[in-house]
Parts: sequence; structure tokens; C-alpha cells
Amino acid sequence: MKTKATKIRETTGSTIFNMINTVIMLLVIVGILYPIYYMFIVSISDATAVMTGKVSVLPVGFHLEVYKQFLTDDYFLGTYKNTAIITILGTAININMSILCAYPLSRQDFYGGKIITAMVTFTMFFSGGMIPAYLLVNQLKLLNTYWAVVLPGAINVFNMIIMRTSFQSLPGELSESAYIDGANDLQVLLKIVLPLSKPIIATMVLFYAVAHWNGYVHAMLYFTDKNMYPIQLYVRSLVLSGLTEMTSLSMDLSTGSDAFGVAQRSIQYGAIIVATLPILFIYPFISKYFEKGVMIGSLKG
Repeated sequence: MKTKATKIRETTGSTIFNMINTVIMLLVIVGILYPIYYMFIVSISDATAVMTGKVSVLPVGFHLEVYKQFLTDDYFLGTYKNTAIITILGTAININMSILCAYPLSRQDFYGGKIITAMVTFTMFFSGGMIPAYLLVNQLKLLNTYWAVVLPGAINVFNMIIMRTSFQSLPGELSESAYIDGANDLQVLLKIVLPLSKPIIATMVLFYAVAHWNGYVHAMLYFTDKNMYPIQLYVRSLVLSGLTEMTSLSMDLSTGSDAFGVAQRSIQYGAIIVATLPILFIYPFISKYFEKGVMIGSLKG
């Protein structure tokens, strides 16, 4: 017997509501993307057009001189290398430490798990502060090393709790059957828990990687050697201090008093664009896991 598919009719009110939501979302998207687009077209536009305010929607006098200079500037490329090392090393440490902390705390049979969870959660709200952290890093002889940036924040408690919640949502029967077959705790973690937790792991990788890539506070505290600066600290110095304290890149693009101001603005915007692109390229590859991972981690407290 064939059944006729029923079509749900939207009321006039719901149609208007959806239209308003669509318009609001489009405005939000434009509000988010236009500043990035504007910085890009300014960085590739003619100096005179930028100074006279003629650049608003389309670039005027297309050129890529700013980006060519970035690609040939040793200091800028060095900051890029530092940021890549910090991001890869820091994210690897964060993920491994978070998994090793979250998995035991997710087990119902882990003795003292609730007490340890409470102690770990306590650190989310209370800490020693900036000065004790600096003194500790200094005493450990970690200043001007990558370890000074990646080790103090080896675990983000909030992210670890989300990961623990995701592990708790997995069916316990899978682990029990593995134990019956002779598997130990490490084998259960590596062969059952982690393969089933790809969404939450991918989400945490994104969170940690973005935090390391955009971070500059720890580098500003622990790095006195400018050759150790990450890209975000470079961009911060460029935006706040202008061109006068930067490298030969600034002088190559500054050929006069009027051009100096415009070149400074173009370099600033170009540096921001170049510093943002890697994270924007990474996101599409893990976006399919992102929404699922966040939802899994929020189902259970």
C-alpha cells in the first residue's frame, strides 16, 4: 500500500521569521567578512588611492608588492617559522596531555576521580598569576625557548573537561567486551576510545592550534630575543609601533613622506592577512568534525 508523503506547510508567521533570520545572518556574514576583504584590497591597491579614500569595494591599481616583500624578508619568514613550530609542538602536547588526563577521569571505576576532577577544575578559577609563572619559567631556564610557551599551558582544563565528557558518552559495553578479550587499558584507549572520538579530537586540535597561532602574550613575557618572536607578536609590533622599529621590509616600501603613511597601512593590513590565512585554510579540512565534536562534548556534564 502506497503512502502519500505529507508536506508540512509553513505558516505566514514562520515564513516571515525565516526571512528575517536569513537577512540577519547575511548581515552578520557581511559584517565579519568585509573587514578582512577591505584589508586585502587595501594591501594590493595603489598608494594614492588608499590615501585619498577611493578604496572601498574594489582594489584600485592592483599590485602584489607588499606580499612579494613579505616572502623575501628573512625576519618575517623567521617569525612564521617560529609560529609554526610553536603551533605544531604545542598542539601535539596539548592533545596528548588532554587525552591522558580526560580518559582516566571519564572512567567510573577510577578511584578518586571526582576528587581529582574537582582539584583540576579549581585551577580554572584560581592560579598563581603572571609573576609567579614568569619566575618559575625563569628558574627552569626556559626563557627564549619554545618550551616556555608550550609547557605552561600544556592542558586547557575547559577543553579537557569537554573531552572527558565525550569519552563518557561512549558505550561502556565496548570497553567491557575488549577487557573480556584480554585487552588492557592502553589498548582500549588506542583501539576503541580514540577511533570513536575523532570528532572531539579534531575539535580540540582546532581549538588548541588557533590558540597557539594567535597567541602573543606568553611570547611577549618569555622572549627577549627578537629572533624567537612569533608572527602575531610581529604583527602587533607592526600595528602599534609602525614602520620605524621594523626590518628592512618597511624601508623598501617607504619612498617618501606621503608614500610612507600609505605603505605603512598597506604593510600592516598585508601582515594581518598573511598571519590569518593558515588557520582559514586548516578549518575546511576538519569542519565536518567540528560541529559534531562540539555537540558530543556538550551532551553530558
